[in-house]
Amino acid sequence: MSDALTTLRRELAQIEDLGIASRVLEWDQLVMMPPGGAQTRAEGLATLHRLAHELFVRDEIGELLERLRPEEADLDPDSDDACLIAVTRRDWEKARRVPADLRAEMTKLSSEGVEAWAQARANDDYASFRPWLDRTLELKHRYIECFPAPDDPYDVLLDDFEQGMRTAEVRRVFDRLEPALRDLVDAASGEDLEPFVTGPYPREAQHELSLVVARAFGAVDDVFRLDPTVHPFCTSFATQDVRITTRYAEDDLHGSSIFSTMHEVGHGLYEHGGDPALDRSPLATGCSSALHESQSRLWENVIGRSQPFWRWFYPQFRDGFAGVLADVPLERFHRAINRARPSLIRVDADETTYGLHIILRFQLEQELLFGGLSTADLPDTWNTRMEELVGVRPPNDRVGCLQDVHWSGGMFGYFPTYQLGNVLSVQIWERLVADLPDAYEQVEHGSFGEIYEWLREHLYRHGRKFEPSVMIDRLVGGPIDPEPYLRYLADKNASLAAA
Repeated sequence: MSDALTTLRRELAQIEDLGIASRVLEWDQLVMMPPGGAQTRAEGLATLHRLAHELFVRDEIGELLERLRPEEADLDPDSDDACLIAVTRRDWEKARRVPADLRAEMTKLSSEGVEAWAQARANDDYASFRPWLDRTLELKHRYIECFPAPDDPYDVLLDDFEQGMRTAEVRRVFDRLEPALRDLVDAASGEDLEPFVTGPYPREAQHELSLVVARAFGAVDDVFRLDPTVHPFCTSFATQDVRITTRYAEDDLHGSSIFSTMHEVGHGLYEHGGDPALDRSPLATGCSSALHESQSRLWENVIGRSQPFWRWFYPQFRDGFAGVLADVPLERFHRAINRARPSLIRVDADETTYGLHIILRFQLEQELLFGGLSTADLPDTWNTRMEELVGVRPPNDRVGCLQDVHWSGGMFGYFPTYQLGNVLSVQIWERLVADLPDAYEQVEHGSFGEIYEWLREHLYRHGRKFEPSVMIDRLVGGPIDPEPYLRYLADKNASLAAA
């Protein structure tokens, strides 16, 4: 290894350490911190992000990258060293366009905005949150202006989460999905809600059963930690330090911790499965948000809502909630957790309806930024569109436009990657089953190790070494394709109707 590469690795490790410190503080803010610490925490996070940004965009990093060009040309392009140089150069060139003060201001507002959102959501008080949303939109416009004019200004925000993806491509996929999903939901609607869906499902039993599933999937105790929070998420500080969170709804099976835990464990397994040699570098995380979401949705839905999974897990789950489920047969339970039905809350939505929730957010955030939609009109517009797209009208803002944390944290551009991840989850599963034809038989026996190892070998271990489009092509043999996903949903809904 050359002196220039050794120096670059050392510099990047120190910058990543600041990022890890920031993530620790962000995790603590959402899980452990008392609300009174919000202002100081926002200032501290702004300082860490400013320092990391200033260290990264220095001329010295650019000079090291320039010195490494001859060496890079002789490296295997798939090697860790070649990928580190390529990814760092791309990140450095992008980061250089953003002033450090703007980066710090965005971080500070994000931290403060999350606290404002949590309070507004708890109090069903959109008016108190609206100034934070206005300020966030203002900073997003300033951020977009840092970059050359793209084909679509939303491309700049999308690229932060799905590098190289274009808004036009998302629209192509969503234009295919929207009418098909609405048809599937309409065909499945009209059935009464099963009485056992409303519980009660005591929190303590939910927690214990969530741990059973997390451990079975591969979330080992000395690497993973599970905690409650308002809006479930996963973060990692290294391949051997992964934090997942969940939430507990005692009166709603769909909102119980079991599904949110499976979702976040999917994220965590991706982070844990990375090559430890990539730790403390820009490569030590998932390749893109869509690929990350493909894993949360694969473990939560393709596996976790399948009948083979519940043939294995239902006896334990039923025993844990015997007062509610003792007389409920497996087939009836499985139908209830999968049936397409209009619902208010995205994170509790069934697989079919979920995509409509995402399409709504994708449309609204572009209109807020570029289409003239005022934040004053957001609640009414949200409610009207929800009724048109999903078939239900929110009775209040807490279950309407205040339900998600993303906009409070400035995460414009993230929402479409959820649905792209859904589409990819089925493409990846089909590829996995081609290599492991008995995958669902393994699931039925509570055996997930071989599935995890396949995913680790083909996806997880590479971290962020490859561009998303390249990784997707290597993984499934082509680009994002909605057709397998639509076939999967149609087949599942047909089997449920026939049950």
